[in-house]
Amino acid sequence: MPIGFFDDPTFRWSADRMTNLQRASAAGASIIHTTANWAALAPTRPADASSGDDPAYKLADLDELVQRSSSFGMRVMINITGTPKWANGNKKPNVMPRKVGDLQAFARMLAARYNGLSGKGYVGLWSVWNEPNLQQFLTPQYVGKKIVSPTNYAKLYKAAYAGIKGANPSAQVAIGETSAQGRDKPSAGSSQTVSPGNFAKLLSKVKGLRFDAWAHHPYPTAPGAKPTEKVRYPNVTLSTMPKFEKDLHTWFKKTVPIWITEYGHETKPGEPKGVSTARQAAYAKQALAIAKKDPNVQMFIWFTFRDSSGNPWQSGLLQSSGAAKPSYSAFGSVARGINGTTINVKAGRAPTVALYFPMLAFYNNVGTTCGITYKVVDGSKTVMVAQPAEALRANQTLSFPATFTPVKKHTYTITAIANDPNGHTETVVAQLRAI
Repeated sequence: MPIGFFDDPTFRWSADRMTNLQRASAAGASIIHTTANWAALAPTRPADASSGDDPAYKLADLDELVQRSSSFGMRVMINITGTPKWANGNKKPNVMPRKVGDLQAFARMLAARYNGLSGKGYVGLWSVWNEPNLQQFLTPQYVGKKIVSPTNYAKLYKAAYAGIKGANPSAQVAIGETSAQGRDKPSAGSSQTVSPGNFAKLLSKVKGLRFDAWAHHPYPTAPGAKPTEKVRYPNVTLSTMPKFEKDLHTWFKKTVPIWITEYGHETKPGEPKGVSTARQAAYAKQALAIAKKDPNVQMFIWFTFRDSSGNPWQSGLLQSSGAAKPSYSAFGSVARGINGTTINVKAGRAPTVALYFPMLAFYNNVGTTCGITYKVVDGSKTVMVAQPAEALRANQTLSFPATFTPVKKHTYTITAIANDPNGHTETVVAQLRAI
């Protein structure tokens, strides 16, 4: 599964951002998760909401991240969140827009800007809103004693989904981005919350929802807690993820892939209640191993990558100085063995395989012919080796026929080395699962 990091201060705003991206790639990452904060990227209403070049939009740092992540062999995932004041009557970013069509226009603009054809790079992974089961990010959660946040979130999600898919039909869009905890009843004097389990159950009752995965943040409930911490469902940490996955299947009447889009452990002394750096390293390896064993988990994003003054969380694998914590090498030792993609192929039929080559996409125009040397193995047995030449697609893939016949229930490893006319080379590993 793809492994990555989420840390905007480190990857977008730091003077060391290019070095940080390079070190993230070296730690086994193939995904950089970032936020498209609508309120920050469009602080005033654009005259032409469909054009990313409208002067109201502030996209320079996001543009750079999308483009430069590719140069280090990493794809980008964007989470759209936060309402501008001009869209919700001069209120806070956690208040719904008066017209969800404004959100749809923003989402469509971003997806068109990052469609691989505009010269701004490519983004094919998206999610909508951050932790909408918390009042901190979406209000109201309740009207009286009735939970209303799932219904309101559905309006936001549908609008953003329509915008993204309208500009890039092949994009994958995740629903949810839920926090691990919630109370499920109003509480005087505190921020209102809904548990992720009940939030998802109520959301499943909304008709017309389409999505490619459920995004979730299964943090432990306390800074010092273990990855295997036991919690009371419908709160969802790593220990209750299997129950949540089973219920998602029941509620939505299909198998729902899980994207873990935030997870991490804070360290002392930055977080006094956190864990030691040695324990963080052990917990990082343990969390990755749990995710690896779960066939429904199809992405794992660690938050954050490097401690910094711009981020109150001290869960980085690097200290603010850039010095590595023990977790940097520990995480990388596991992540490099997990990172990749799993592709389901039809047993008994030679498959066509599409693999992502973001670094080659950074250096080459769409349509550039690249040579590929690939090998397919089944366990220790080499099934085939071939050397096709294919054109680079707008979505950063090279697609080619693999001329072998997959056997049902076998899982094959394909290693592809691609090169462009200027001598750039990129290696990608994937699993082909015959079903």
